[in-house]
Amino acid sequence: MKKFLPFIICLVCFAISSVFTLTGVFDYLENKSFDSRTKLTGSSVKTNDTICFIAVDQESIEWAKENKGWGWPWPRSAYGDIVRFMNAGNAHSVMFDIMFTEPSIYGDSDDQYFGDSCKEYGRAVNALYLGGADGQSEALLPVKPILEGSACLGVVTSALDNDDVVRRARLYETYGGKVYPSLGSAPVFLDEGEDGLLELEKHLPVVKKDNTSILRYRKSIDQYLPYRASDILSSWDDIQNGREPVLLPEDFEGCPIYIAYYAPGLFDICSSPVSQVYPGVGVHITQLENIYENSFVHSTPKWVELIYLLLLCLVTYGIIDWEKRLKNRSWGIVLSVFLFVIFVSFITSLSFVLFRLSVWLPLISGLFAVLICFMSQMVYAYTTEGRQKKFIKNAFSQYLSPTVIDQIVSNPEKLKLGGEKRCISIYFSDIQGFTTISEHLSPEQLTEVLNKYLSAMTDIIIESGGTIDKYEGDAIIAFWNAPVDQNDHAKRALEIAIKNQKRLEELRNELEKLCGKKIYQRIGINTGDAVVGNMGSSKRFDYTMLGDNVNLASRLEGLNKQFGTYLMCSKSTKEMAQAQGCHLNFRELGKVVVVGRNEAVTVYEPMLTADFVAKKDIYDKFDLALKEFYAGNLSAAIEKFKSIESKDPAALKYVERCKFIQEKNLPADGLWHAYSK
Repeated sequence: MKKFLPFIICLVCFAISSVFTLTGVFDYLENKSFDSRTKLTGSSVKTNDTICFIAVDQESIEWAKENKGWGWPWPRSAYGDIVRFMNAGNAHSVMFDIMFTEPSIYGDSDDQYFGDSCKEYGRAVNALYLGGADGQSEALLPVKPILEGSACLGVVTSALDNDDVVRRARLYETYGGKVYPSLGSAPVFLDEGEDGLLELEKHLPVVKKDNTSILRYRKSIDQYLPYRASDILSSWDDIQNGREPVLLPEDFEGCPIYIAYYAPGLFDICSSPVSQVYPGVGVHITQLENIYENSFVHSTPKWVELIYLLLLCLVTYGIIDWEKRLKNRSWGIVLSVFLFVIFVSFITSLSFVLFRLSVWLPLISGLFAVLICFMSQMVYAYTTEGRQKKFIKNAFSQYLSPTVIDQIVSNPEKLKLGGEKRCISIYFSDIQGFTTISEHLSPEQLTEVLNKYLSAMTDIIIESGGTIDKYEGDAIIAFWNAPVDQNDHAKRALEIAIKNQKRLEELRNELEKLCGKKIYQRIGINTGDAVVGNMGSSKRFDYTMLGDNVNLASRLEGLNKQFGTYLMCSKSTKEMAQAQGCHLNFRELGKVVVVGRNEAVTVYEPMLTADFVAKKDIYDKFDLALKEFYAGNLSAAIEKFKSIESKDPAALKYVERCKFIQEKNLPADGLWHAYSK
């Protein structure tokens, strides 16, 4: 039995690697290795030089302002002229990765001109966004004239992996019983119709679980014959006025054309294998090129992966077994390690070579299988001779750091990534009316305002020991009590929120000079259990959070708008903060039923004692009115709220809400029902 134990260990290592592979433990790291291979082999992608990209970039915007007098956004007649230019050159098709869901600010005639241009051309495709929890419950369509002029609609909804990177795309989506091509497959749909699209799907390497195909990216979108919108528009003007144009319509004959915003702060940003900041239109262009050149990535079947893992484990076992047969054990150790490094290099190289041929052979699971098999075999061999630790430190130190060696020897389970349930305090903030503010700023001004604001708020959060989860535009998402334990996390979160409001007050005039409007932020804070997970490698973890309590914190931030407040917390945060020694004052705002929850949550407005004392009379009257509202006495509540509505925005909101309940004949249940996020 002892003679066969090393071989049994080899099979156990194979079994462990197989289980990890089948349960998706390696998926995150494998995706990152996919990204690395995409970047390094991007120049080998089969190319199709007929696909063109027209960028509405910063230079085009400046040209239009100087030569056309156009502000931003442009009149839609500009896009109509681009369509007419392509129609004159008999371009194959024109796809707009731009949403025209709202009427033009230049009037109905502007939309009609664009729609007529598309209709005359007969091969213009506009964007359709399908959203909602199931990807099918909500559709954003172009306005009527543009919709009626479109040859078809192309779906622009992304198929995201768990790390929010777009590595895959669907050929089409079904909505309302009708098949809609993706924007990337729209040219095929125009040529061959729905039947052609369905027939094409049969020949693509489709991932069965979600009907997506893995995209093969080039290194940069700029490799797809990029043109500036200003060059097209100026050439069209030249043609209309009898002048020699810079570009001829005939230059685009037979070419599929994609048009999208490409100016800083305007274009649709997504994460792709080649860049964390990648224009969304590049995904559609990549998909069409993959269709034309049949260059989608083929993933290996699971049974092939398992056979591959078994072969790797057997070869690793062979290396160790050969080493044990050598008379000179010292040289045997050196040669074993050398052969192991060569073998690992071969595995890595093989994965890149196959990927260049558009075959995705897993790398991380193979390296893991070889690593644990090699380590377990070596540890077993030298444990039986009493030299386990000495061997590992001497042999493995040639290519692994001592820290990693110690971790693997003492805690092999740390090779796995995971998460834990913790009680944390969650912070969501957002700038009031930021979308409106940003519309009046250039990309450079917008960047300056955001950087100044986010830097000031972030510094305060980090100094308090908070963890920045992420930024979403102007929004800041943070939490306390992870990864480091903080016994006063609720107290910290509330006090930092007050500090950030004070800091913004100090910056308000400076920011107003930059953006032309006073900036206010809304903050929502909740405390409760959430899953805090580590993402990354075994030596560094980036924590993020998820769970119902995280969603509630987000809802509280949005609820500030409904109550006319700028800082709101849940009852759980208030009570825990007070237990932790927080000396802030709180006024009860109401019992709220937020979207996505059935149970009411009591919410409060935290404030400094001085601010509370200054308005104590108002808050006392508010409390009396609130009790009437809780009791369902709407008329009495209105009367009491109206006495302070000019001094208290929350009271004014309650007057409006009480009247709304009366007018709609809704039940007076004492709850504030939030009908929107």
